[in-house]
Amino acid sequence: MPVTLLVGTTKGLFLISSDPQQDAWRVRGPVCDGWRINHALGAPETGRIWAVGGDDWTGAGVWSGSSDGAWELTQLAHGQRERFARTDPETAAALGVTPSPDAPYDGEIDALWSIAGTPERLLVGTKPAQLYESRDGGVTWTRNTALADHESRESWFPGAAGLTLHTILVLPGPPETLLLGISAAGVFASEDGGASWERRNRLSNAGAASERPHPAAGRDGEIGHCVHNMVQAGGVGDRVYMQNHHGVFASLDAGRSWEDITRGLPSTFGFPVASLPGAPETVFTLPLNGDSAGRYPPDAAAAVWRSEDGGKTWRDCRTGLPQVACHFTVLRQAMATDRAETPGLYFGTNTGSVFASHDAGESWDEIARHLPTVLSIETLTRPASV
Repeated sequence: MPVTLLVGTTKGLFLISSDPQQDAWRVRGPVCDGWRINHALGAPETGRIWAVGGDDWTGAGVWSGSSDGAWELTQLAHGQRERFARTDPETAAALGVTPSPDAPYDGEIDALWSIAGTPERLLVGTKPAQLYESRDGGVTWTRNTALADHESRESWFPGAAGLTLHTILVLPGPPETLLLGISAAGVFASEDGGASWERRNRLSNAGAASERPHPAAGRDGEIGHCVHNMVQAGGVGDRVYMQNHHGVFASLDAGRSWEDITRGLPSTFGFPVASLPGAPETVFTLPLNGDSAGRYPPDAAAAVWRSEDGGKTWRDCRTGLPQVACHFTVLRQAMATDRAETPGLYFGTNTGSVFASHDAGESWDEIARHLPTVLSIETLTRPASV
């Protein structure tokens, strides 16, 4: 079954497509006019793709298109480029920059960081941390007022990348549960479609003694609020895995309580976490050597670590990965799985490489190199009948 990887980078979105046997890969792009693309989402039924991102220069927006079609931008907020075009139109015109109409959330959003949902209901997370929803395929957007007015908002503290809503999980119900990861405010959950939100950062009783001497580590019965990434285990149920700033955690109850499953890993620090579809006890992470020690693989030798028992035990998978002088970083959204009959696992690096495994991480192939910094990877697996 052919698979397309949606690779968000600092210089646009790249599409890496396989042949039906996933033996050969073709790199296309960049699209999205060279924007910084933080995350992307594809609709398997139609092949439509949404890519979100932006920065201080471009502002924040949603690009929509397909692997073989034109791309359109919906601007949610303008950046410095628009201010430049309006204050110095003569110079701007000489550089090909022309003023645009006002955007609906000018001055409120710096960039978009995450996207999730279905074509009928799209959700995006922003910097600063807000949640927006579209019911018309991404043409118009409304802000979620319950999260915007959450009683704890004044206590939210920005992570190193700012106060970002970087992870959105939709756990099918009933009731449907939405889980958000915000750095560094923690995990938030809604079971009423986003009408209200509950903060879910509590350690389970089994993990209550896992405090570590680090400012970002959990304490006082909580996991620590600097969430790096979350994934629904196996794509089913209420089990969720999390990599936060100082450990890997698992929840069996949609985030109501969390258990520390870091024991056995070479480091407490890392960004991505992934789980194979249909295998809820299989979880992957890529540990890095520490937040202030370079943020590269321990001993400069890359390994994806796999657990097949929900985090009770871990094993390193290194075949095909660089084992000497490896100093790349894998960022929070840069690991993903596909939904092929034999699921593939992928990750991208800040040095522009993309690696793929089709044996549950046991061995790896470098399927792309020399891309810009990879910020995110998602997959688009279309049914054979489409």
